[in-house]
Amino acid sequence: QLQLAESGGGLVQPGGSLTLSCVPADLTVGAYAIGWFRQAPGKEREGVACISSIGNTYYAGVVKGRFTISRDNAKNTVYLQMNSLKLEDTAVYYCAPPLGPCMVENDNLVNDGAYWGQGTQVTVSS
Repeated sequence: QLQLAESGGGLVQPGGSLTLSCVPADLTVGAYAIGWFRQAPGKEREGVACISSIGNTYYAGVVKGRFTISRDNAKNTVYLQMNSLKLEDTAVYYCAPPLGPCMVENDNLVNDGAYWGQGTQVTVSS
């Protein structure tokens, strides 16, 4: 099973920014799609962004225009730059290879993640 290490979470005020990092232990990020997902208390997990093996990016409608997914192949790291954060962005954020290709339907990422790490907590609060 893949091991994924997410980091970069924290407490931020509304309107602030954070950058999350994901370092898979046994996967080359340039060869696979990687997604960012989140789960807020009492809510279902949802996909927020996905980057395909060829570098195409996909976003859920709720974060489009505010979040940016990217990767650094040399560092084998996938990032999630989060700007203009809102209270409703509060969640534990996970990265994972998706169960299928990166795909958005009706403003939602279609495929869930295949494996999960510990996640990183993002709290947006004034």
